[in-house]
Amino acid sequence: MNDRHFPEPYMLQMRELLGEAEFTEFYDALLQPPASAIRVNTLKVDVETFRRIAPFPLEPVPWCPEGFYIPNDVEPGKHPYHAAGLYYVQEPTAMAVGVVANPQPWEWVADLAAAPGGKSTHLLALMGDRGFLLANDIDRRRTTVLAQNLERWGARVWVASNERIENLHPNFPEAFDTVVVDAPCTGEGMFRRNPDVADHWSPRAVKGNAGRQYHLLNAAAPLVKPGGFLVYATCTFNPTENEAVIARFLHEHPEFTLEPIELEGASPGRPDWVAPDLRGDIPLEHCARFWPHKVRGEGHFIALMVKEGYYRPRHPLNIPEPKRPKGMPRAVWDAYKTWCEVNLTEMPRVAGVMLVGENLYACPINPGRLQGLRILRPGLWLGQVKHAGFIPDHALAMWLRPEQVKRRLDLTVDDPRVVAYLRGEQLADSGDDGWVLVTVDGFSLGWGKRVRGVLKNRYPKHLRWTW
Repeated sequence: MNDRHFPEPYMLQMRELLGEAEFTEFYDALLQPPASAIRVNTLKVDVETFRRIAPFPLEPVPWCPEGFYIPNDVEPGKHPYHAAGLYYVQEPTAMAVGVVANPQPWEWVADLAAAPGGKSTHLLALMGDRGFLLANDIDRRRTTVLAQNLERWGARVWVASNERIENLHPNFPEAFDTVVVDAPCTGEGMFRRNPDVADHWSPRAVKGNAGRQYHLLNAAAPLVKPGGFLVYATCTFNPTENEAVIARFLHEHPEFTLEPIELEGASPGRPDWVAPDLRGDIPLEHCARFWPHKVRGEGHFIALMVKEGYYRPRHPLNIPEPKRPKGMPRAVWDAYKTWCEVNLTEMPRVAGVMLVGENLYACPINPGRLQGLRILRPGLWLGQVKHAGFIPDHALAMWLRPEQVKRRLDLTVDDPRVVAYLRGEQLADSGDDGWVLVTVDGFSLGWGKRVRGVLKNRYPKHLRWTW
């Protein structure tokens, strides 16, 4: 890396903010390779078990118990454990956002700029797949990638939406225990990882992003319940997009106050980088900053705010025995029920089974709360009902535990049939005809359908390996 990747005004800005000595440390860090890391999916495997079976060396990320640095020369996205959803490839400082949000089981959480899914998958794991997560992104294309990552994660209690934040207000007024706004920014903290981002940097871009970031926070505020939390994050160093946005928001929203963030490796916010008339007496040092010359990771900024009011905790919900939802055609329900009886050890206990066109979903909340919104996934995609028969979706395979399925093809990670399956090939497999769950080392990979000794591959075409 060299100076041509960094606009001169940006370099002058950082030198002025940090001072000559620290700027030298900062710049030297940018010349080093970025750190690679993964975060373990604790919905599927506990951390200690994963450490025993991990296919590459692991080194703990200090601020995230589920996070681990991995060697830069490995390709974690090309391992069967990734296809099984055992981990998410994530920048190490980005993991801090979920740690700060710290959602609890049964809470309602909104991730309002959720794509591609790193923070949403982390939030779901911390929730223990109990409660409700609204994963929203305004970009339809990115929302599709978000849904794919959430399905691989094997969680049930999420809905993927594609809405402007303001449009969520009527459906979810003061509804969420925690709201996360990982705001789009100039990406100064990612210049080392993605130098092309620097080509779009300019003082004008900084100013424009700050305006949009304030707008996003302002739109998010009405969704937070009394006593709930609002988390703001960026991957930029710029105080105009960080402390100044928080100061402006808190001046205009006195119902919110900053909470201190204490994370190993994090530096405090910089109130001295904000004009005195804007910062006032707001304790901006409560915010957290990650610097590449102080930790193994990229640049990140996080603020944690709490909304005034009495916090009403949520209580665990009992999911009743499965029964046909009111208004669902009996033929549809019977097709789904019959498939479950034939292929599963018991009918899954999922709330809110609903029919959208030919598709069956398990919605984690009252489906009426989603009315009028642009919804890509209203819950766990169970499958499709076609010609009076039920066809299970890949998302159902990733959510089910192998012991819940009557017919399985259990493979070890070094079995060449694992790669063959992930490439979409058919496999020889003796046994009774019917739907088969393919697993790797006891973790679900996807469906196959056995017909006269041949396992017809039902791994989704858009996910198949091409290497």
